Amino acid sequence: MTHAPTRTEVIVVGAGPTGLTLACDLARRGVPALLVEQAGALFPGSRGKGLQPRTQEVFEDLGLLAAVRAAGRPYPRMLNWEDGERQGEWDLVGGPGPVAPDPTVPFPSVWMLPQWRTQELLHERLRELGGEVVLGTALSGLDQYPDRVEARLTGPDGAERTVSARYLVAADGGRSTVRRAVGIPMAGEQVDPRPALVADLEIDGLDRGNWHVWPKAPGGPLLLCPLPSTTAFQLFAQFGAEPSAEGGTGRGAEAGTEHGAEPDTSPEGVRRTVAARTHLPESALGRVHWASAFRPRTALAERFREGRVFLAGDAAHLHSPAGGQGLNTGIQDAYNLGWKLGQVLRHGADEALLDSYEEERLPIAAEVLEISTRLHRAGGVRAGGLRRGPRTEQLGLGYEDGPLTVEARPGLAEDALRAGERAPDAPLDGTASGPTDNTANSTTDSTADNGSAGESDSGSAGGTGSARRLFELFRGPHVTVLAVGRALPELPAGVHGHRIDGGVTERVYGPGLFVVRPDGYLGLATHDPADLPGYLGRLGLR
Repeated sequence: MTHAPTRTEVIVVGAGPTGLTLACDLARRGVPALLVEQAGALFPGSRGKGLQPRTQEVFEDLGLLAAVRAAGRPYPRMLNWEDGERQGEWDLVGGPGPVAPDPTVPFPSVWMLPQWRTQELLHERLRELGGEVVLGTALSGLDQYPDRVEARLTGPDGAERTVSARYLVAADGGRSTVRRAVGIPMAGEQVDPRPALVADLEIDGLDRGNWHVWPKAPGGPLLLCPLPSTTAFQLFAQFGAEPSAEGGTGRGAEAGTEHGAEPDTSPEGVRRTVAARTHLPESALGRVHWASAFRPRTALAERFREGRVFLAGDAAHLHSPAGGQGLNTGIQDAYNLGWKLGQVLRHGADEALLDSYEEERLPIAAEVLEISTRLHRAGGVRAGGLRRGPRTEQLGLGYEDGPLTVEARPGLAEDALRAGERAPDAPLDGTASGPTDNTANSTTDSTADNGSAGESDSGSAGGTGSARRLFELFRGPHVTVLAVGRALPELPAGVHGHRIDGGVTERVYGPGLFVVRPDGYLGLATHDPADLPGYLGRLGLR
């Protein structure tokens, strides 16, 4: 563990998408962090391949969306097969035709990228920000004290080393070593007793323009999805098929997999499964890059914090793969926790701010678990039986009832934007993306530098400058205050303030003063400038 210090501010255990996202966010805030991963390399499979619109917004803020878009692709249309014949196409995501433009939603559709590639891009971004992953390093124990946590880490050479930190974050998956070490229970249920196989493999002779589905295959449904930026397909195969109307199981000779047995994850077993359930000959099936068997289940940790230890991602909540929610929810956990750790460690905010992590994220995780479970039980992969929609995009998930939410504008219309909701995007030029009425970018920015050495800040100073969208004003680790249709008051150092009159912004937000949190949610909405100092003070901004 030559790269592991003996002291740091935050230890992050697990370098999956959640841990890498958190490490990137901490690095851009100038918060020293140690990211360790038990495996000798990053996860090699495609498993969580769908990036929801809200996740794409997070990645834009973190500075890696351009790479994500270049490496991925939109979801292809589903194509059903039966007896070697094409049976028709359908849409898993949304409906046919393009999504209607909405100036408040810059990325309206889910984006496909294999999980291993998402992790590579996050790792590259972390390196650009000065961070790194310490591979082959496992947590072997931890002790908590009033002012720190001490983690015992075992490196690839078997040597144990103790590292002290202010906080530790468990991002080490569903079998979390950290969660067990701090004694947080995790309750769940099996969504489906039937085992499933997921794998990445090379296939010749199958077009890459569709996501191919064999819903009535012997032994259970099978899907093959072309993975962008590769020549491989992701295989999903369900085993232990439900009894047929005639009383049989519908299993073919290839399977023989009962509810209590595991699918064969060997390369030969993966190829056998595909050949037995599709029209593809085994000679067309090439290298198997990765394979795994699982039984869909959901679970939720009883709490997301124990002292100075936090749970995030699969360590806190486990999802069915239906709906593509697990990876995305973990990234949102990291995005929520990262800025709060930054405000406490870099700006002197009261540690009570960290209590809001569990209070905000646990109800969201419970809601998302309900969504993915309902989708799984709604019909699986039968033709058109499983479609994803607005609830899976995570744009409508917010913190309206959270402890950091203050809505101080009386008499709002029922459909008005409220504190706690995602802060919508909007064009600042009043051109094609929105109405061409009075969109005046007369702005003032009260800060150029908050004096925190090592904290990068991409926010504008001295006005909106060349910014064309609200999201460009929000981008960076800072807190933003929007004065919509009114004067911008004096603000503390470190807060970016902008006055915007008219246009899409005023139509969507309405007049008022809005505190936009670093994670892009509205914390305070008010008409009274006197409400700002107290609220900003809770975030360490005085």
